Amino acid sequence: MQGFEKSHPTVQVHVSYGSSGNFYSQSVNQAPFDLFLSADVEYARKLAEQGLTLPGTDFVYAGGQLALWVPKTSPIDVGKLQIAALEDPTVQHIAIANPQHAPYGQAAEAAMQSLGVYAAVKSKIVLGENIAQTLQFVQSGNAEIGIVALALVLAPSVRDQGRFWELPPASYPPIEQGGVILKAAKNPAGARALRDFIMSPDGQSILQQYGYSKPGA
Repeated sequence: MQGFEKSHPTVQVHVSYGSSGNFYSQSVNQAPFDLFLSADVEYARKLAEQGLTLPGTDFVYAGGQLALWVPKTSPIDVGKLQIAALEDPTVQHIAIANPQHAPYGQAAEAAMQSLGVYAAVKSKIVLGENIAQTLQFVQSGNAEIGIVALALVLAPSVRDQGRFWELPPASYPPIEQGGVILKAAKNPAGARALRDFIMSPDGQSILQQYGYSKPGA
């Protein structure tokens, strides 16, 4: 948010992180959010369909990508083994986000199925409440390996902590990330400004630098 706040010094951005499904439910119940950014654009569209957003403000800002991640201390060579790393004998727990409400979890499950390993490893899967908690499971040693967002493993705070293999985008449905400005927004002008920055060339460049693809790519 530094780039945005530098160009919009009068707009203070307070970010809450969590699963898209949970924030969708909170937004339905009039949670005090101005801008809803979701890992699944369908949640934003559902809010619009229910008349809970400012008309015409829904947008797709990026495509999410998946990575298979292990800590630096892991003996598993994910670069060499690729998806077969999930079947390594040392793997007792595989962390993914909960497919019931997390788009990255739905995509991870689909990728394992399309790449032919799901039946062999499904008994080892442990579910994170959201994609950030999923990564934490692997960081803490509660899981030996995880399927997480590429953007998370490229983040400066995580980049040097482990190794990853990027799952083929064709192995899972597109993760269209989108947002919308809520009707209950207390600062709709600030929300519009942030939305415009995210969609600007500068905003898109930052997103691609940190592991997201262009909308529709």
